[in-house]
Formats: sequence, C-alpha cells, structure tokens
Amino acid sequence: MLLSYLPPLLTSAFLQLAHWLHPTSAARLPLLLYGILFATGRRTVTAWFHAAGIGDDFRPGYTTVCAVGRHTDQLAVSTLHAVRPLLDQRRLCAAIDDTPTPRYGPEVEGAGIHHNPSPGPAGEQHVYGHVWVTLAVLTRHPDWGTLALPVQAQLYIRQADLEQLPPERRRDFRTKLEMAAEQLRWLQLWAGDAFVERWVVADGAYAKRPFLRAAAAYGFTVVSRLRKDAALWSLPLPPPPEGRGRGRPPTYGKERFSLAKRAGQPHGWQEVECVQYGKQVTKTIKTFLATWRPAGGVIRVVLVREDDGWLPYFSTSPTATPAAVLEAMADRGAEEQLFKDVKEVWGAGQQQVRNLHSNEACFNLNLWMYSLVEAWAWDRSPEQLVDRSASPWDCEPRRPSQRDKRKALQRDILRQEIAATLVGRPDKEKIRALAEHLLDRAT
Repeated sequence: MLLSYLPPLLTSAFLQLAHWLHPTSAARLPLLLYGILFATGRRTVTAWFHAAGIGDDFRPGYTTVCAVGRHTDQLAVSTLHAVRPLLDQRRLCAAIDDTPTPRYGPEVEGAGIHHNPSPGPAGEQHVYGHVWVTLAVLTRHPDWGTLALPVQAQLYIRQADLEQLPPERRRDFRTKLEMAAEQLRWLQLWAGDAFVERWVVADGAYAKRPFLRAAAAYGFTVVSRLRKDAALWSLPLPPPPEGRGRGRPPTYGKERFSLAKRAGQPHGWQEVECVQYGKQVTKTIKTFLATWRPAGGVIRVVLVREDDGWLPYFSTSPTATPAAVLEAMADRGAEEQLFKDVKEVWGAGQQQVRNLHSNEACFNLNLWMYSLVEAWAWDRSPEQLVDRSASPWDCEPRRPSQRDKRKALQRDILRQEIAATLVGRPDKEKIRALAEHLLDRAT
C-alpha cells in the first residue's frame, strides 16, 4: 500500500487526523492526504484523487472532503500536537491574520467581494472569493529563522452574503475579530498550562477592543501595531498616603499623549539590540507606558525610528521589553510567507469545490500538510532537502524553501517505494508496475 512508505511522523499524523472522522471517511483521509502531497499541475480535488490513485470511487472521496470541513476544529488539534515538540516550551507565540483566495464561477458558497490587500499590476482594489482568518504558531529554527506553522483557518463571510447560503448550512454572522478571539480560546484550551507565557502577534487591524479584551481574558499578551493617532492617556495617579477615597481607583490618567509629538522630539531616543529576520540588528527606539481604553489599561508603547519615518508598536504586557516587542513584530512576517507558500506550493484556493464545508476542508488540508512537511524537515540538513545538482549555477546559499522540503519528502517516499520493490529476487511484474506508477506520477 502507498501509505506504508510514509515516514513515521506522517503516518502517525495522518492516523491522528483521521480518528476524528466517521470510520468510513477516516479510512479514506490518509490516502487523500497522500494525494495532496503528490498532486501536480493545477491542484484541484481531482488532481488529489489522481495522485492518490482514486478512480471509480471518487464520489466517496468528495464525501470525505466534506466531512473534514465539518470537523476542522477537531482535526486542527492533531496538527497542533504534531508540531508542539518544535515550539518554545517557555513562551507560546501565535500569529493571527487573514488572507483572501480568489474564486470564479457561480454558486460558490461563502464567496463574496472583499478588499484586496495586495493589488496586482492593474490595481484591483477588490477581489471576489473567500477570506480566511488563520491561526499559526511561531517557532524559531536554529538555522532557518522564524517559521509559521498553521493549525487552523476559519472562513469569514460578510453579513450580506449569509442569506445566499443554503438553509442546511446557514450560520450566524461573526466578525474577523470575533473569529480571531474564538481561535485564541481554542488555542488556550488545547495548549493548556504547558507554557509559562502566551503571546499573540497580529496586524494592526486586530488591535481593537473585542480582540484585545478577549485575548486578555484567555491569558494572551497581544503585540501589534498602533495607529499614529491612537488616543493614549497617562498612567493614573497613585492613591494618597492616607488611603484612597470613595469609589474605585482610576484606570486611566488625565493627560493625553500624542505619538506624533513624542516621535518628533529629538531627545529620549535610545538604541537596543534585537534579532529580526535572522540577523542581529540595532534599532533606535522610544518606549514608555500609557493607558489605552481598547486594551482596558496599561500598555507598553515602542516607537521605532526607520529610514522613512517612525512606526508605533505596543504590547498589552507592561513588563515586555522593547526588544521582545520588535522581535515579535518581525516574526509576524513568517505568516505572510506562509500565505504565499501555501497558495503557490500547495495550490490553496485552486480546488474547484462549491460546498461550504468542502471549501473549508480544502484550505485547512493545505495548511495542515504545510505544517507536517515543516515538522518532517525540522531536523534535516539543507543538503538532505535541497537538490540543485541539475542546476550547478544556482549556488547561492539560502535556507530551504517550502517547495524544497516538499520535493525532498516526495523523493524520500519514492526511494522507499523503489527499495521495497527491489528487495529479494527481481520480479518483472513488480518492476513493471513500479515503472508504470513512476511514469504516471511524472506525467
């Protein structure tokens, strides 16, 4: 069987993912994941079936995809457990952001018109398709820098598009902030108390009251970007020595802070050392404590002087160091790289399915395969992962990409298949079957 040639990590992860489903669907899921790994060309669901050798029984395969979409929260737990040994055991650092996947054609459930965060050459301001609020855990590889390992994605549907869903798949409207808060609750539940600290880094669009208050309730420190016109206030005055008066002590101060004025003052700047994008750098910063109503109290503000101006960041933990804040914001770029790779390498968004649950399953399946490949490649050297023998001119040293790791895993599995076929006395039928299988895979 094809699955017998998988590395132990993938075999265990595939079985753990499958055990959340009904036995009939659970039996097909590992084979479907194998097809996702080896699919080529345009990554439609039928391309997955073809790579997995699913032929006449393709309809049950679609049923399995739909079943995955109904249980993404549960299957994401198995992915989190698979990548947990790679995480910093002291501080759990998560990243939350959203990304669109364009869709085409009528009757695509959950699709709508959304803001396009990356307009192309034509300057398209809007995109028709799906938007995914994605939760990833961040980890630092000793050689490759910060990596984002996705564990879960939820489909954001505009309130105006909910009425177009079939009655059996209708759902309540939830904002992106509410979805992000729900993902933190899920992560806090399954991560438990194994970590001393829990941090989450997010884009400035998530630095709003619903998300910040929920993150505090679940024990997460939020690191994000501040608006330059944010309404910051001073710290409240301490109570008098003879004791406070009647009522609660104040939470916010009475003096309004202006970030622009503070950034424009020449004094007060200092230099700090931090690690950003795998390099030790020196940054010029200002830092102070302030109170901010969306966060519900005191925050640590960090102003950074760059070549083209200044940028304001914050942490909801007043004890956070400026270097930790700057490093966390730089690490957030790993999730942007994740979105690029999961679309280009794994073809997320190319699966031409219309059912709501099937769309949710397809995007999450691509995310989980991304994380499992990163976990498999973690302890391997660049020489084991990158094969540039056919292009000797490509000698520039760089870390292995997600495409390199995926191809290395494919080569490893194919070697196991070939070795198993050649064991013992030569068998023409086995060799012929192997040759046909490899030719079919190559074409």
